[in-house]
Amino acid sequence: MLTSKQKELLLFIHERMQADGVPPSFDEMKDALSLKSKSGIHRLITALVERGFIRRLPHRARAIEVLKLPESATVSAAAATSGGEPQRRIGFQPSVIEGAKARNIIAPPSHMLDSRTVSVPVMGRIAAGVPISAIQNHTHDIACPPDLLTNGEHFALEVKGDSMIEAGIHDGDTVIIRRCDTAENGDIVVALVEQEEATLKRLRKRGSTLALEAANPEFKTRIFGPDQVDIQGRLVGLIRRY
Repeated sequence: MLTSKQKELLLFIHERMQADGVPPSFDEMKDALSLKSKSGIHRLITALVERGFIRRLPHRARAIEVLKLPESATVSAAAATSGGEPQRRIGFQPSVIEGAKARNIIAPPSHMLDSRTVSVPVMGRIAAGVPISAIQNHTHDIACPPDLLTNGEHFALEVKGDSMIEAGIHDGDTVIIRRCDTAENGDIVVALVEQEEATLKRLRKRGSTLALEAANPEFKTRIFGPDQVDIQGRLVGLIRRY
């Protein structure tokens, strides 16, 4: 599964290689995707490599090979009759938890089923590993004990990946999130990176920067400016089925 930005970058690289025979520069990629910095392109490239859509060719500058295209996208490299530019047709729907501009995860409210159970909406998956899109769809409800919840709005997400395993969060777990846009240093949060990638990480505040810290030594801590990360919620509980 690719995010909308990952798909957009993959198709842009493919079309430029079809037209020019060489991949675009990182500056050209940044401008094409309207990103503020090349660090976002580096993350998207890494994600595409890890998912098997592209590969880097060693010992060559700007050497990228496209291995496959997403099934949901159709690319035509034929020149347009008017200007000779390649035409692009993209078939996808963005599926990221809404960030700072909207701040509205469209989730039905939790409600009491009986005196011992509260129904909490499950809104898709969240990455505890390489970031993936968190799907903003109400897929089903999950029953939670009332004392697992705090004041405020809550939603649930299914965990994909093992970057938080040393915090007791495993692949396949369901995390209960209290919706908020701020968090304390050390909280485990749902973080939206550059309005595109949602991930579950521990938040560390380092001066003017924010660190998203994994709980697995195989994953690196990622450092961002304060304008690159929006907090979507804070972890308050976890449900695991055996």
